[in-house]
Amino acid sequence: MDWLAASPLPSFPAEVAYLVLAIALLGVHVAVQAILLTREHGPDYNAGPRDENRPVRGVAGRAERALRNFLETFPAFAALAILHVTMDKGQDWWTGFGAALYFWSRVVYLPLYLAGVKTWRSLVFLVSSAGLVILFVRLVF
Repeated sequence: MDWLAASPLPSFPAEVAYLVLAIALLGVHVAVQAILLTREHGPDYNAGPRDENRPVRGVAGRAERALRNFLETFPAFAALAILHVTMDKGQDWWTGFGAALYFWSRVVYLPLYLAGVKTWRSLVFLVSSAGLVILFVRLVF
């Protein structure tokens, strides 16, 4: 079961590798939200200052909320991943597993949110939170 905590980018510790991948996932969130907003309100609205503050509904609204949810957890993950490596507290099975749990759960979360799946989306969010808890506990204790 070492593959659960292994680094997906061999030249990086697992915590940093998953941080790099989470940054790419942030880009995916932003791109999906922008594409869906453009489809709903048109390119002029999306490219403009959005002074009209039009309501965003349906899948575009879910994409916006999924991005906001990601942005609520990402700073904690980034800080924990960086602290583990800079404080030389990382690079064990548990921290690699916590980082993997956070990242892969967030990957699964986006399509579930876009599809409007309620219960499973919430469970996947809790799994990603468990990854953060593992990283926090391993840092502090």
